[in-house]
Amino acid sequence: METYYTIEEKYLQAVEEVSYGETPKGLQLLNEIINNDPLYARAHFQLAKIYYYEIKDYQTAGYHFKTCMELEPLFPDNYFHYLRLVVFLNMEKQVNIISQKALNTPGVNAASIYDLLGLFFEKNKLWNKALNSYQKALMDVTGKDLKGQIEESLSRVNEKINKGITYQYHLSG
Repeated sequence: METYYTIEEKYLQAVEEVSYGETPKGLQLLNEIINNDPLYARAHFQLAKIYYYEIKDYQTAGYHFKTCMELEPLFPDNYFHYLRLVVFLNMEKQVNIISQKALNTPGVNAASIYDLLGLFFEKNKLWNKALNSYQKALMDVTGKDLKGQIEESLSRVNEKINKGITYQYHLSG
């Protein structure tokens, strides 16, 4: 049995366990951290990612993302994943709140946030808002892969708009 001297050591071990595919061990360590120090924001962040991406318990994931945001609002890594969750769940009010906080937090990748906003608007057939968000994402992007993804999204939304116009024309013509 390993002995950890600090909560940070236990946290780093938990992150390592998860990264090596040992999710149950990581989950155990993270829960021990939260039990000993419920204000340890980054443990909440790691738990949220596990519950969202691996366990698919979205309510628990949301609780931990929100807790992390409240405890450490300047921790930039939390915002992308939290926003991704609420976009997936189509929670409009939370999308607005989290995206605004994210865009005002140093270190947050604004292009990724705008890209998620574009996806949210696209899912809700708000084409102009989707185009606007994707264009903002394109202006902020610095990575080649994300740039390609954003360009595909812009093309996809424009195609949907054009198909809608064609469909309307055929109905009235």
